Amino acid sequence: MRRHLPGLGVVLLLSACVVSVIWIARTPTGAGATMWPEVKALLERLMVAEQLGSQVNQDLGNLLTQLEDLLQDPQPTCSSASADCSGKPNISQLQSLQALSECEFTTPPLSPPPGKAQQPLADSRPTSFLQTPGIVHHLPHLRLHPHSLTPRVVLGQGRHGVPVVMGIPTVQRAKQSYLVHTISSLLSSLTAAQQHNLLVVVFVAETDADYVSSVAETIKKNFPEEVQSGLLEVIWPSPHYYPDWRGLSETLGDPLDRVKWRTKQNLDFSFLMLYAQNKGTYYVQLEDDVIARNGYYDDMMAFTKQEATGQWLYLEFSQLGFIGKMFRTQDLPLVAEFFIMFHKDKPIDWLLDHLLWVKVCNPEKDHADCARRKESLKRRHRPSLFQHVGLHSSLAGKLQRLKDRDFGREQLYQAHSNPVAQLSSSLQHYQQHSLQRAYRGQDFLWALTPIKGDYILFTFPLPIHTSGFLFRSGNMRTSEDRFYNTTVEVLPSRRPAGGRLLELNSTHTDSAQDFVVVGAFEEGLAQGKIDERLQPIAALRLVVQSDAEVWAVLSEIFIKV
Repeated sequence: MRRHLPGLGVVLLLSACVVSVIWIARTPTGAGATMWPEVKALLERLMVAEQLGSQVNQDLGNLLTQLEDLLQDPQPTCSSASADCSGKPNISQLQSLQALSECEFTTPPLSPPPGKAQQPLADSRPTSFLQTPGIVHHLPHLRLHPHSLTPRVVLGQGRHGVPVVMGIPTVQRAKQSYLVHTISSLLSSLTAAQQHNLLVVVFVAETDADYVSSVAETIKKNFPEEVQSGLLEVIWPSPHYYPDWRGLSETLGDPLDRVKWRTKQNLDFSFLMLYAQNKGTYYVQLEDDVIARNGYYDDMMAFTKQEATGQWLYLEFSQLGFIGKMFRTQDLPLVAEFFIMFHKDKPIDWLLDHLLWVKVCNPEKDHADCARRKESLKRRHRPSLFQHVGLHSSLAGKLQRLKDRDFGREQLYQAHSNPVAQLSSSLQHYQQHSLQRAYRGQDFLWALTPIKGDYILFTFPLPIHTSGFLFRSGNMRTSEDRFYNTTVEVLPSRRPAGGRLLELNSTHTDSAQDFVVVGAFEEGLAQGKIDERLQPIAALRLVVQSDAEVWAVLSEIFIKV
């Protein structure tokens, strides 16, 4: 029925011609003599329109024939990367205008104008377009789930256009998490301007929604201002992003669990790079168990400015593995695609070296020539700005005692200018690592195994107003010697006549001797603000709530006034 609809146009044109002839025949003789040239020209135009109408009818018939053939053919040629055209076709979708607009169909050219010969067609069926392989070519399982490449943003304000984006992939570890310590190390020394020019993206490379939520909650609790400002983002992947690991084979002499671990790491790094490519100018790859040197941001940006015009692929701010590698974000698609192409074959740092080889090495030259050429694509900053601190690898059972010797002397404590206070403690310190030296910023406190009821007390000669506090436990040398189940409490200097300090809410609870609990250690860190209703305070203390199994290190004490 549809094929004959275009003939309606021809009928209308013929009807118009008949009406025109009748109109001409009824025109008076005198008027016809003067109007004849115009009528003749109109008649010629109508004859041309009739010919064009016939041609349009024929062309529409050909097109409808091809469309009907196409609906019976399950292999349309599509230029769109959408799931409708890249996976198994759906006939009902192909019948929709949306599907037709996403697909390019090859049609024969319209018939030539009158007087020109029609060129024979070798094949009237649609021809195929050449297509370049994409990510779904290397990860074909993605075709089954249209949204498998959509990042899920748990925390974030959509920050973009910054000079530097830092990516931190993190996974669930069987032993110990270093994530909070890593983030704190990156952010603690930044100025307000530096925070404005930076975006830190934490990629929780897990598909367990409960675990992802717990990580996000920990980050939000420890870094509320940084999350609110957009400095910190937390994302995670679709559960359909990862392939079926049962399809992996043992390679390089590695057992299957290690092959899976390094394959997943390749996909994790690639996902994070692709997410960051439109967020800023430069991208720095980090891991979730590193610390940064004080002043790292200024040093990094000064070196980047110095090398801005160089023909490098990446800058190195650490010599260990993939830590501290900076790329231009415009190069991230190339790098990520290379990793995805060979994600099952080699570890990530090997693939990065192979990418350099592919770009510059001549197989007819010797190894020394190749090494020189690869060095031209990377620039090394000394000293290193990032150090690996994790002992337990994300691969279960693996210990990593990697240290970057170019990082310099280990930073075992962070000094601050604290208010005058009288110090006392029930803890016994080891050798010269006393509370007094730690409070003055000369050392860290290293205490023997705490037991329930042990405390550290800071008493101020005059009550003070404080904007907040920060206590960091553990350091690079003794990362597991930390305070666990330990609260932070303050003593307000003013007490109502009734004896009750204030109407307590969920974040402030009564403690003995009129102290109020205002925080606690989590993942080795206790920080927060003190309610104005508690100000000024006469004392602050740390109280151990249960027996510990290890010694305890207090590497940073900061009472903000």
